[in-house]
Amino acid sequence: MEPTYRGVRKRKWGKWVSEIRQPGKKTRIWLGSYDFPAMAAAAYDVAALHLRGRNAQLNFPELAETFPRPESSRAEDIQSAAQMAALRMRNPVGAAPFRVGLSESEIQAINESPLDSPRTMWMQMAAEAEAVCLEEESGFDEGEDNITTHHSIWDS
Repeated sequence: MEPTYRGVRKRKWGKWVSEIRQPGKKTRIWLGSYDFPAMAAAAYDVAALHLRGRNAQLNFPELAETFPRPESSRAEDIQSAAQMAALRMRNPVGAAPFRVGLSESEIQAINESPLDSPRTMWMQMAAEAEAVCLEEESGFDEGEDNITTHHSIWDS
């Protein structure tokens, strides 16, 4: 049986959607359509925390401190924070929510060994390709000590 979450419902075609009613209004804020119910539930929790405060009834109260916070009370900002929280919960139904992060030593190792820039990488690849072409043009065959000449139909 699939879990039941506050502010979440399943569409006929299998997607899970989330929305929340704005306090004191008849309007709702659309929080998104997601692959898993936990994703939609996390989106709801972000909006509920922002709109209703610490007393809001949440699906994942143990994760309340880790959820992103909307920049303002604008619907767009609430939707954006809700979608970020949902993406953190992208895992199969029934799997426990998890938080992914890097340790300080992993971050330091990444910073100390930056990746090559695309320009440097392309320049290196071009130099290697040029070296291979020069070897082929010289006609030098490493297996034997002879030189062969390559003729093109355009040389005539």
